[in-house]
Amino acid sequence: MANKDQPSTPAQTSGTSKSAGKAARRQAAQAELRRVQLQQRRNRLVWMGTVVVTVVAIFAVVIVFGIMRNGGSGAKTTAATAKLTKTMASIPSSAYDSPSVVMPTNPPVSLNGATPLTEGGKPRVLYVGAEYCPFCAAERWAMVSALSRFGTFTGLGQTTSSGRDYAPNTPTLSFHGATFTSKYLVFKGYETQSNQVQGGSYAPLDKLSSADGKIFDKYDFSPYFTGSNAQGAIPFIDFAGKYASQGASYSPLMFAGLTHQKVADDITDPSTEISKSVLGTANVFTAAICQLTHNQPSSVCSASGVTAAASALPQ
Repeated sequence: MANKDQPSTPAQTSGTSKSAGKAARRQAAQAELRRVQLQQRRNRLVWMGTVVVTVVAIFAVVIVFGIMRNGGSGAKTTAATAKLTKTMASIPSSAYDSPSVVMPTNPPVSLNGATPLTEGGKPRVLYVGAEYCPFCAAERWAMVSALSRFGTFTGLGQTTSSGRDYAPNTPTLSFHGATFTSKYLVFKGYETQSNQVQGGSYAPLDKLSSADGKIFDKYDFSPYFTGSNAQGAIPFIDFAGKYASQGASYSPLMFAGLTHQKVADDITDPSTEISKSVLGTANVFTAAICQLTHNQPSSVCSASGVTAAASALPQ
């Protein structure tokens, strides 16, 4: 019987060393296998993440491209309904004269030294805007309200601003194709671009005449309007070379979700915020026009809302 305390023989020692070496190599192989498997899992995760990001990016591009090509358009312009036109032409004097009307924070500025703008012996009011523009969409309500006190529109359109801009799909009117008849003044309204997308941009619409283009290029910039965002901004309104207005006088967001007829109905109701804002601006525009028409018609120019609004004009 072998003595357990007997020293190992060289053969036993060699066998033990070989076993230990095999175990070490086996452990090393297993460790390397685990490392490779871990790296493979990491690679798969990175690959899957890259695929997900790529798919999301492609999906976003498709959406944006679709919006630019189709979905970003506003509603196509149609003829304003007879009811809508009648409502805008028959806003009661009591609504204009309501003490709750709000004066615009950016009233017209003076065009000091400008050549008077006339046509056929009458003062001429020039408007430059675009159908896609949400600020133009808001300001047209006041413009139509004011001008309807001096004459009659025919052929007004109804549409919305762009669906991909600030205050998307703001309900509004359009001057494209419209005419204005008045014994007091001449009005020319340009809608330079549609709200419909064509080739990645808004389709061109009305082209300014050479003379009106020069007026726009001269007076829609500094020193009459300041700030980088104010240079060439729309809407731009020139009141016969005496005053000019730029931008919206109130937020287009107040019209969100409303139909055209609902907006017109609210304008006639002096208790609504829309009426207070739109008719406050319309009174200022009316006061500016009254200075051009020598306060005619007197029934309009002597109204309390108009005389109060005259204080907002530069003297």
